Amino acid sequence: MTSEADTAGGRAGATSILLTLAAGQFLMALDSSVMNVSIATVADDVGTTVTGIQGAITAYTLVMAMFMIPGGKVGALIGRKRAFMIGCVIYGCGSLTTALAPNLSVLLLGWSFLEGIGAALIMPAIVALVAGNFPVERRAAAYGIVAAAGAVAIGLGPLIGGIATTYFSWRWVFAGEVLVVLVILVFARRLADPEAEEHPRIDLLGAVLSAAGLGIFVYGVLRTDEWGWFRPKPDAPAWLGVSMVVWMMLVGLMLIWLFLRWESRVVKRGGEPLVDPSMLENRQLTGGLTMFFFQYLIQMGVFFVVPLFLSVALGLSALATGVRILPLSLTLLAAATLIPRFLPDISPRRVVRLGVLALLAGAVVLMAALDADAGAEVVTVPLLLIGLGMGALASQLGSVTVSALPDERSAEVGGIQNAVTNLGASIGTALAGSLLIAALTSSFLSSIEQNPAIPAEVANQANVELASGVPFLSDAQLETALEDAGVAPDVAAAALDANDAARLDGLQAALAILALCSVVALFFTGRIPRTQPGSPGS
Repeated sequence: MTSEADTAGGRAGATSILLTLAAGQFLMALDSSVMNVSIATVADDVGTTVTGIQGAITAYTLVMAMFMIPGGKVGALIGRKRAFMIGCVIYGCGSLTTALAPNLSVLLLGWSFLEGIGAALIMPAIVALVAGNFPVERRAAAYGIVAAAGAVAIGLGPLIGGIATTYFSWRWVFAGEVLVVLVILVFARRLADPEAEEHPRIDLLGAVLSAAGLGIFVYGVLRTDEWGWFRPKPDAPAWLGVSMVVWMMLVGLMLIWLFLRWESRVVKRGGEPLVDPSMLENRQLTGGLTMFFFQYLIQMGVFFVVPLFLSVALGLSALATGVRILPLSLTLLAAATLIPRFLPDISPRRVVRLGVLALLAGAVVLMAALDADAGAEVVTVPLLLIGLGMGALASQLGSVTVSALPDERSAEVGGIQNAVTNLGASIGTALAGSLLIAALTSSFLSSIEQNPAIPAEVANQANVELASGVPFLSDAQLETALEDAGVAPDVAAAALDANDAARLDGLQAALAILALCSVVALFFTGRIPRTQPGSPGS
């Protein structure tokens, strides 16, 4: 009787721990998408512009990317549980500040800085705490649920933001985050954590180099839509005729190289590095990190393209858009939780390959399904496939990366892992966005040039004014702009037709690059082990 009670209590405790960590991951991901549908409302409320709010979202991503590796090391020094709880407190303070923000400056302090710093402590600690609270044979399932919670948050973000903004206020989203943080802190007391390492100092120069390198690289990527990847857009900053994006990415990569060289020197002198470069010689670890990079690149690209199709091309509300994305969340959760449970000994490499193939199939099916008569229902089957692929990857990759090194290195692995996922997410969104706008612009300008209903002088003027990029507009938005400009009805009708066709071309181009990235990812699956961590053959 006692044994059964202990077992039941142990299961309840493990479930509580897992839900606590999953809730933390959910919160961290939610901020990346929850306000995307409410940017204009937030801007009006705090007395700024849409650009200002987009800058706040960008700054949140930047702060996370910059401090993720130092955040992982802090967890190794002061304890993962302590770092997790301190991060939650900082994050909660940031959410409360954001909820009460009267202007953009306070919003930036709360949302971009405090929440970003909190996330940089929380996310690496989550990776380490899963390793510290679950035996090797149960980690794949635990990591799968935690990763699925983050992906579901990104999918549900527009729905949550849309409901809050429509029926209440966007401020209630951040007030709700404060309540969730308080609940997490209550249950976090159950987390087990090994003793922190005894080290007198942290590698400050390494922290500066890694933060500067990652920050400059990610900032350059996030500016691609405004500045252009290589050829600078009109009025965009450039040097030697090349977009500043290229130079920032080069500087960022150079600083990361210097960071790794400095860390090697610290190791040779017997010091405590922020990250031991020898970790990156581990084939299993680099394989897992590479797949994490591609997973988040494709994932964020999909979450960029599909809502655009539903909300702009089809004119669905934020609520309806969120409902249409739900099938992805369902298969993602199912794959992430059921694969480890019912197939605990399956080859991680096989699951990862099947997951990447599911992502590829989903992108290709959606690309083929988009046409002039496509309705919202065309996204259902592709999103089911994409969710299945994401869930399959989520069920394996966390366990693969952490098991590549001893458990005491799990916080450092968490820092590197989350830095890589931030890079993948940033590049995925930028790549999909830039390809979409490039294809949209090319198709739209080509259509109006070839349409006899549009006078030559109008086509020439459009070529000049829209050369830097045609905005992704709904029919209603374009109709309003054409009416305001006093365009003749026949010319307006031709422009609307051209816009319809160009939107589809842009969406298909973005999906094509995501499909191509899926194929490239397949070449790196050979680094994923064939056997589960902890099994006799591993």
